[in-house]
Amino acid sequence: MTQSKSHTPVSLSDRELQVVDLIATGLTNQEIAEQLEISKRTVDNHISNILTKTETENRVALVSWALKSGKVCLDNFNCCTLPKPLEQAKEQQMSLESSN
Repeated sequence: MTQSKSHTPVSLSDRELQVVDLIATGLTNQEIAEQLEISKRTVDNHISNILTKTETENRVALVSWALKSGKVCLDNFNCCTLPKPLEQAKEQQMSLESSN
């Protein structure tokens, strides 16, 4: 018997979308943890949850799914808006504060 995958829309949290975006850029779990200022174990848990939600088996399949479903964009063309990693959000906030 072949198990069919569901075609219901996948709902990922903002943090999970950030993790998917960083995986797509090639970062390791440790690098993702450092970028988002969370523990590596938390990243591991996020990835496990993401793989389950997306019904993908590994990072390569996840990135393929994310590209096909518009969750990540590598060429800045027809891209969806993703939550910014924490560091970029902080820099943007500091820039706004200094301009006032």
